[in-house]
Amino acid sequence: MTAVANAATQLEALLAKGPDTALLRYSLGNEYLKQGDLDRAIEHLAAATRLDPRYSAAWKLQGKALQAAGRPVEAIAILDRGIQVAEERGDIQAAKEMRVFHRRALKELEAAH
Repeated sequence: MTAVANAATQLEALLAKGPDTALLRYSLGNEYLKQGDLDRAIEHLAAATRLDPRYSAAWKLQGKALQAAGRPVEAIAILDRGIQVAEERGDIQAAKEMRVFHRRALKELEAAH
């Protein structure tokens, strides 16, 4: 078992024991994104933003995962919300990074049409 797969397994065990937290879901999403398991990454990152709608890093990673999954329309919507959250929190760096991902998703969408 690789270190990344092992980390995901350990985090899944923590989730099974509870409590379900935004940080735990973010960590799971990040591990699955590293593994290339985009559907599971998106699922956990969406749970992180539901549990803590002000978690700008989770919005950013969810947008990145959606973009990697070839789902630019969803990525744009998530990144729009994430940028708003980051700006409200004064998280300038996260907002800046999300704008970059947002532009890439827009370009991907335009290239598809």
